[in-house]
Order: sequence, then C-alpha cells, then structure tokens
Amino acid sequence: MIVVDVLNDAGGREYLLEKYGIRKVPVLAKGEKYAFGQMLDPFAKFAGLPMPGVEGLSPAQLFKKYEMIFLAAQRLTLQIPKEQFLERVIPHRERVLRTLCYHIFRIGEAFLETCYGAEYSVKIADNEPPDEMVSQEQIVAYGAFVWQEYEKWWSNNQDPLLAQTLKTYYGDTLAHKVFERVTWHSAQHCRQLAAVLERMQIVADRPLSAQDLAGLPMPERLWE
Repeated sequence: MIVVDVLNDAGGREYLLEKYGIRKVPVLAKGEKYAFGQMLDPFAKFAGLPMPGVEGLSPAQLFKKYEMIFLAAQRLTLQIPKEQFLERVIPHRERVLRTLCYHIFRIGEAFLETCYGAEYSVKIADNEPPDEMVSQEQIVAYGAFVWQEYEKWWSNNQDPLLAQTLKTYYGDTLAHKVFERVTWHSAQHCRQLAAVLERMQIVADRPLSAQDLAGLPMPERLWE
C-alpha cells in the first residue's frame, strides 16, 4: 500500500494528477481504478470492506444542524482581527482566513445550485471570494444571504426526503447524502476556524460542541 500525504508531501498532488488525472482527495486507488472518499459507502465497497448500516440524520435534522453551523461560522468570522484576515490558515497551505470563511458558506450555496440543476463539480465550492468581498462583515453578510436562500429552498421543497439524484464529480448521488456531506464539510471548516482563533489566543464565541456535531460523520482529525 502507498499512502500519499498531499498536505505534507510537496509532490503528492502532482503524483495524483499525473497518475490518475485527479486533484481531489481523499481517493483510494487500485491499479488503474480509483474511487473518491467523499462518500463512505462506495469507498468501502471499492476497498472490499463491510460497511455496517449507520442511521444518519434526516434532511430536516440536517437543515437544523446546518443553520447552527452557519450561525457559528458567522460569529467566529467576526472574531478574526482585521489585520490577520489575510494570514494563512495553517503555515504550509496557501489558503488564507478570508478564503476559508467564505468557503464555509460557499459549500452550502454550491449544494443549492446543484439542487437547481448544476453539477457538483470538483471546483464548484473552491472559488475565491469576489474581489469586493474583503471584510469579515461582508463575508458574514454573504453567509446570511446564503442562509436566506436555504430557508426559501426548504419552505418550497417538494422533495422533503431529498430522494432525487444529483450529479456530482464522485458519481450520481442521492440529494440526502450530498446534503449530509456539505453539512459536515462546512462544520469541519468551522472547527478549524475555532482552532485558529485559539492559536491567536482568542476565546472562540460558542464554537461547535460535540453535541452540536452529533450524528454527522465528522473526520476524527482537525486538518483531514
């Protein structure tokens, strides 16, 4: 088995791109075939491992969780000192705090776009904030706008079980599963944001707790 650590191995991403033509991780490869690890069920199937049934959260429960995550991200974003907003999140990655804060909300917006017919492509949620969105307050306002769109979507949703199939870069997937993924994805970055504040010796304002995250398939480590 070969483990490629794209975070700490400078040539890791280049290897994956040259060998398989892919940029996203996690990924499991065997021979010339590979499977993305964004969804655990197909990942386990590809690896030939049993996947015990785990009762996930319902769409309604995910909606409430996501609202809580959005509110936490807004609080934490406003705590970042203005003079440090363009600092790197962690030293050996190029992403800065401004981009991370925007990304938390952009992940959610990308899911709505997919529900309305777009494909959840590799880069759909990875774009940089617009040039005019420079302050913490502006990004928080953007997050509030995205959540307003969620409330409209939920109140008009004709598929409360999210049983429709969405097109994603890791295969056609039930909307319910994609919604679960974007919820924990935003939550993981929210956890990271709280850790950055702690590193700055700033007491995070009501960071997400273990109880808040209960029911979500969260990564164990903070920077996975």
